[in-house]
Amino acid sequence: MNNCRERKSKITASRKLLLKSLMLAKAKEAWEQDQVDKQAEKERYLAERITQLRTSGLSFSQLQDLCRELHEKVEIVDEERYDIEAKCIHNTREIKNLKLKVLDLRGKFKRPPLRRVRVSADAMLRALLGSKHKVSMDLRANLKSVKKEDTEKERPVEVGDWRKNVEAMSGMEGRKKMFDAAKSPTGQ
Repeated sequence: MNNCRERKSKITASRKLLLKSLMLAKAKEAWEQDQVDKQAEKERYLAERITQLRTSGLSFSQLQDLCRELHEKVEIVDEERYDIEAKCIHNTREIKNLKLKVLDLRGKFKRPPLRRVRVSADAMLRALLGSKHKVSMDLRANLKSVKKEDTEKERPVEVGDWRKNVEAMSGMEGRKKMFDAAKSPTGQ
């Protein structure tokens, strides 16, 4: 068991580097040969498809016929190009839709739940300013203290019949009473 964990690579680092450089050189040669083959194929195809035009010694009517013939060939090539372009656009749109379907089938990405980190003001200042500065700050010292008893005394809760309150406050009279009650602090 220990023997498997401690097993070292049989190839030295310099040998790995040499093999890597040889592989890269071989790949570069193959790529260059591929480029030469493509260029030769292109030239052969063009030589096969494109013939030399012989316009010398042709009459005006023969030149017109040649132009018409060339124009027909250009139209055919344009139609083929348009058809291929339309197919390509259709295929890319279909690929995009299929990719969206695959993403939908996989399921939506779930965000991991974030954990709350409680950091005191001192720790935050230490993190921002570094450990050189010894700053302690009590942020709660400047807050105004409010007693719960005072807030309860200010708002006396009146419990009564709600139907009487609704009837009294309905219409313009009730609105006037509410307006007057808001103006005077005593409520009269």
